[in-house]
Amino acid sequence: MIIGSISENLVNEKRVAVTPEIVKKYKSLGLDVYICKNYASHLGIKDEDYENEGAKTFTNDEVLSKSNIILQLNIPAEDHLSKLDKNQILIGVLNTHLNEKKLKSLISRDVKCFSLELLPRITRAQSMDILSSQANLAGYKAVIDSFAYFQKAIPMMMTAAGTISAAKVLVVGAGVAGLQAIATAKRMGAIVFATDVRAASKEQVESLGGKFLTVEGAENLETESGYAKEASEDFKKKQEELLKETLKKIDIVICTALIPGKKAPVIIKKDMIDVMQNGSVIYDLAAIQGGNSELTEVDQIVDVEGVKIMGESNILNKLPVSASNLYAKNSFNFISNLYDKEKNAFEINLEDEIIKTTMVK
Repeated sequence: MIIGSISENLVNEKRVAVTPEIVKKYKSLGLDVYICKNYASHLGIKDEDYENEGAKTFTNDEVLSKSNIILQLNIPAEDHLSKLDKNQILIGVLNTHLNEKKLKSLISRDVKCFSLELLPRITRAQSMDILSSQANLAGYKAVIDSFAYFQKAIPMMMTAAGTISAAKVLVVGAGVAGLQAIATAKRMGAIVFATDVRAASKEQVESLGGKFLTVEGAENLETESGYAKEASEDFKKKQEELLKETLKKIDIVICTALIPGKKAPVIIKKDMIDVMQNGSVIYDLAAIQGGNSELTEVDQIVDVEGVKIMGESNILNKLPVSASNLYAKNSFNFISNLYDKEKNAFEINLEDEIIKTTMVK
């Protein structure tokens, strides 16, 4: 049985789904690995690094036609998808809402599709959780990048010439990315505040040294699967009042709030940005889903009266080696769950919650 992977569109995606280290793990299961030529050369990883671990290199078309499983980051281009046929399996972050037409075409040809962003939040799926591993890196990098644009020192510094006050950071959304942003900002000496619609987040924020902003009379807006759900209009109004007052003293805002399958909630409105200090920075990790800031533009730096608003389509392109290593391990664990070594076959057991939830129908 063969795991295959071809290069992504490097304009949009620098990560890879298979690393040399992971090839060794696939081989230990008895699986072969096929990759296209120059698969990860943009990351400084040579084809011979893969070949030394047992992988084989072919053209894109050969990889697509010979592999039982095609493992990618994103859904491949139409000309590549047309090469897939009956009984092959496509695994990746397939963005089912955006790629419905492509996926229906694949399913009609009996190609089995699994989208890893749909993984259930259960203990057994933790080692496969690509959203958490990638969000962790995104939260870290958002802080590093926003601090680079901020033109003052971050920690408090006491000198003979006087004291420099610590920068004040607000993290909007305390999921995986938000919690990592809090931890990173604290390590660098900032004073950190955070807000989230889920009541359970308060304890997590405070355990990292952050100060949790509590909306008066707030209800717990957390789904059974642990994600945030949309807030009521009353909650939104109270949150806006609290944020507007808080933002007057905030230097850097890191936005991470997302609702799975929906447009990102707009939390930082224009009138709130207007009260921020000149030189402040807003880094919007939700940009690709519409943004948490009303004025965010994807892959642009918007300057509003001296307040810089940044929103990248794929911040993980700035950490492609680390992100690839984690994604490759997550996807290996997912494929290991699919593979029956004794039968030398990929078993699609729909009684398995992991398989049932991720399979696109």
